[in-house]
Amino acid sequence: MSGLGTNRNIIIVGFMGTGKSTVSRLLSERLGWESKDTDEEIERLAGRSIKQMFAEDGEQVFRDWESRVLKDILSRGRQVVATGGGAVLRESNRRAMLSGGWVVSLTADKASLIRRVTSSAAAGTRPLLAGDAEERVSTLLETRRHAYDFAHVAVDTSKRSPAEVAELLASWLPESWN
Repeated sequence: MSGLGTNRNIIIVGFMGTGKSTVSRLLSERLGWESKDTDEEIERLAGRSIKQMFAEDGEQVFRDWESRVLKDILSRGRQVVATGGGAVLRESNRRAMLSGGWVVSLTADKASLIRRVTSSAAAGTRPLLAGDAEERVSTLLETRRHAYDFAHVAVDTSKRSPAEVAELLASWLPESWN
């Protein structure tokens, strides 16, 4: 695992619905590390939901918050960090992630993503999917096709449970990280 950032963090990136938040919580429990979710941290610090932020201030203001929170979180170590799906859109965020630890990209096939993001639990929580969710997923997948390619490793979650993904990632870590 040479070429990793100086801090021992695991940064999980990927499109919405790939399982970033769930996998990061399971992996952090397995390792005894802190779990951080950048979206949850933004909501906590801003005192409002991401959906409200998008509606009131627009995506750019949210992306500025995202960059600040990501940089702050990555200044520490021994964390499993789940990022928002669009955190990779800024070059400065990608650089911060690469210098902040081991970057893992979670992927899934389009049918799995659509099923996950349109479930009743996810309904109304994803501002970028306003309108026809299936069409929006297809469009966003196309525009972000290579956005996650910078990650050190990619794992397809289509046919794996979050627990299986967390165990797989834990098995790939060097002994010195455990």
